[in-house]
Amino acid sequence: MQKTVKSTREKTNFLFKNLIRGLALLVVIIGGYILAKKYFEFDLEIILGPLYNQPFVIFMIFLLSEVILGIIPPEFFMLWSLRDGNISIYIENVIYLAFISYGAGLIDYYLGAKFNKTLMYKYIKTKLLRKMERKFHKYGGFLVVVASLTPLPFSGICMLVGAARYPVSKFLLISLTRLLRFCFYAYIIWETNYL
Repeated sequence: MQKTVKSTREKTNFLFKNLIRGLALLVVIIGGYILAKKYFEFDLEIILGPLYNQPFVIFMIFLLSEVILGIIPPEFFMLWSLRDGNISIYIENVIYLAFISYGAGLIDYYLGAKFNKTLMYKYIKTKLLRKMERKFHKYGGFLVVVASLTPLPFSGICMLVGAARYPVSKFLLISLTRLLRFCFYAYIIWETNYL
């Protein structure tokens, strides 16, 4: 009984510590964006050029980013989704982004399951996932929940979970928490965009 309580407390602390990191990162991204817009006349349209009004291309870049260990934070794509200032288009774009991220996690799960014996996977595991592998052995599927909600590398953890042959049905269910992150962050980004 006491061991279970300690384990639950450890999991809760691990989740909250990473949620705080995620919120801090969100504050930095949004704060930087607002300051850049206000004081430096920053405009995503100038940065993205002809890609700015090409949603399909932006979504494909996001998919590629998410599959390749999440190299561009999803919040940048949510900021791009603000471009029309129309709430329904914003919500639609964020829904697409959320399901693309969920799908990319599934792709990474299968990449981990299929290629876990290759030199490339062993290199990725050694260089990028070693610390997360220890966390996976400690927390199991709960690590997927934490990665879904926080800045932990969701795609890398999905690959690790796939390589460990974690049951796909459980993975599909617990990784749905990824959608919660998009809902929460999208709301915060929408609200703070008009400060």
